[in-house]
Amino acid sequence: MLRNYLIVAWKVLLRRKFFTFASLFGVGITLMVLLVAVAMLDNIFAPQEPEVNGGRMLGVYTVSMSGERMRTTSPPGYGFLDRYIRPLRALPNVEALSIASVPESIVSYDHGRKIPGLVRHTDGAFWRIMRFRFLEGGPFTDADEAQGNFVAVINESSRRRYFNGETALGKSVEVDGQTFRVVGVVEDVPIVRISSTSDVWVPTSTNKSSAFKGQFTGGFMALVLAHGPADFPAIRAEVAARAREAAKNLPDPKNYQQFAAGADTFFESIARELFSGDYRESQANRLRALLAGLAILFMILPTVNLVNINLSRILDRASEIGVRKAFGASSWTLVGQFVVENLVLTLLGGLLGLSLAALVLAVVNASGAIAYAHFGLNLRVFAWGLGIALFFGLFSGVYPAWRMSKLHPVQALKGGAA
Repeated sequence: MLRNYLIVAWKVLLRRKFFTFASLFGVGITLMVLLVAVAMLDNIFAPQEPEVNGGRMLGVYTVSMSGERMRTTSPPGYGFLDRYIRPLRALPNVEALSIASVPESIVSYDHGRKIPGLVRHTDGAFWRIMRFRFLEGGPFTDADEAQGNFVAVINESSRRRYFNGETALGKSVEVDGQTFRVVGVVEDVPIVRISSTSDVWVPTSTNKSSAFKGQFTGGFMALVLAHGPADFPAIRAEVAARAREAAKNLPDPKNYQQFAAGADTFFESIARELFSGDYRESQANRLRALLAGLAILFMILPTVNLVNINLSRILDRASEIGVRKAFGASSWTLVGQFVVENLVLTLLGGLLGLSLAALVLAVVNASGAIAYAHFGLNLRVFAWGLGIALFFGLFSGVYPAWRMSKLHPVQALKGGAA
């Protein structure tokens, strides 16, 4: 039975070329846009190199200070993180804890050549939390950080800029007026990976100034690797408690009397930035609802159009329906046939959408508009694409098929509608 349905579906698609083109175009373009969006979101938020531990990682990405007349929200300062958050590494549910700076834009010079880039100051624990793929050498260590050794890890693009792609291990690079010895080279990390991206990574102790060590706000983040997501509530509660303790020792008590910080996944931190939520309450569900709502709204119009196209297509076959009903075909049999036909059509549109999405992502990657981007259609994105195509096929096919299957045989033979 199914084989016959598929054969009929293929013949119908070839015979009614306008309906086929309109449906394929609608499904393909809609699916392309959705898949490009899903691929980008997947690349930003899903665990993947070097943030393969993202599923069990929390970050202290922002802090808030407020008073009667003033309020400021910013990345946390090294002083707060070092004094109040670093001790969390002794907790049994914390596997590792790192304090890293936010990537900072710098300009370096090599034999008169201007080399722009990003530099990140961090510690040895950073390399235990992240899983970078090293092309040369390895990471710097806790000892390098403690001793203030001028060593650096650079990315592949920096190796090309400084050394024309030749080996960089053991050579010197000038970074923002300081000279470092290269101990490792890693693959490029997309700039959308805020927790790990940079062009150059150097020990925090090599910072030009020591003024940052007493600051409560500005320029740093803490990355906390838990043993598993089950440890998140305890870690969040501990961070909140440390923030309340820090509020008693604010550097400017005249203007600021309250201090708050939270431990979030990166997705939760973006949601908090968008909705300005209380640190005691996650805003992740609001962001998920917003993204889902936008996706549904985007799909409604093409789906309605597909329903109308399918209704016209099936109405054009009213006489066929009448003959089949006159010979005893049940409504369920007719519905099954039309739904299979529509699924075949939408799955073909889905393949078109997948191909277009892959092409668009390749163009984005090659354009350099997003530094080091390597967006792709992995298995998660493919599953989303298949699910969306099936949604289109079922939702836009069931109603027209059911409606036309209810036609009386005589009315159908006359070309009427129910």
